[in-house]
Amino acid sequence: MSGSLNIKPSRVERDKRLAAYQPLSGMVVPRFAGISTFMRLPHILPESAPGEIDIALLGIPFDGATTNRPGTRLGPRQVREASSLMRLVNYGTLVAPYDLCACADVGDVPVNPIDVSDTLGRIEAQIAHLHAAGITPLSVGGDHIVSYPILRALGAREPVGLIHVDAHSDTGDTYFGGQKLTHGTPFRRAIEDGVLDPKRMVQIGIRGTMYSTDERDWALDQGIRIIDMEEVAEKGIPYAIAEARRVVGQGRTYFTFDIDSIDPAFAPGTGTPEIGGFTSREALQLVRGFRHLDLVGADMVEVSPPLDPTGGTALVGASIAFELLCLLAEARSERN
Repeated sequence: MSGSLNIKPSRVERDKRLAAYQPLSGMVVPRFAGISTFMRLPHILPESAPGEIDIALLGIPFDGATTNRPGTRLGPRQVREASSLMRLVNYGTLVAPYDLCACADVGDVPVNPIDVSDTLGRIEAQIAHLHAAGITPLSVGGDHIVSYPILRALGAREPVGLIHVDAHSDTGDTYFGGQKLTHGTPFRRAIEDGVLDPKRMVQIGIRGTMYSTDERDWALDQGIRIIDMEEVAEKGIPYAIAEARRVVGQGRTYFTFDIDSIDPAFAPGTGTPEIGGFTSREALQLVRGFRHLDLVGADMVEVSPPLDPTGGTALVGASIAFELLCLLAEARSERN
């Protein structure tokens, strides 16, 4: 008899795992104390994660593909600190992610700050390692190029769909005389590589100026559904949610959230701010609208702490990351 038996863990074993991977309680150790991890979760090494956890939270401290204002390499560290303000239950949806899945902070991808290609290879390898072990990744960047190697890892066998909340399409082709790997090109590269299905890709909140109409024209030619900010304003967030759900369907889907989708009045600490964006409250409403989809991973990117000394943008980013965690935990629980 070939192959291996797929033996599901008993409820007792599952409960023991969940109990071992709970956030540090603010009722035991004050939230201003202790070592910073995402959501105050236990920290384990990526090589220890298989068989232990269901969802891995990881930082990708890289901004080497940024073309203007840097600083997102410092995003994961400040988002970790801000995430100490998150508690156990989502007030809006009543999802309690740590009752559904064993979650842990697996640290940062060991990026190479002076080599984009090398860094992308390291990210892809780390995500592929987690994915092969059946672990769902939730990443905090970093600039938006980090989504590209994640999609390469998750879509290697079958292209995934994508919910993309952003002020920018990020489907440009080249920058500075032929550079193809920048934070403005990740989704064109992923589609070209066949790891992202453009007909199951939706972009929400796109606005602002462009270098060329090519990036929009190219995206539309591939079949990407763009719900720009003008359409959201005209038809409403419930419409945008319903339309996005129609596009991605029930297939395997990734969720990427760029903090610059939020208006700089609420999140100024980002490299490419665009006025006229979502309020922080609207962003919560939008993300919460994507429950019960087959989400296989997510990221929140482009928080740049040096551009917001108040730390407010990192708090917005941590809050969105918690919302994404709730979506992933619920989706994984429903798959199981």
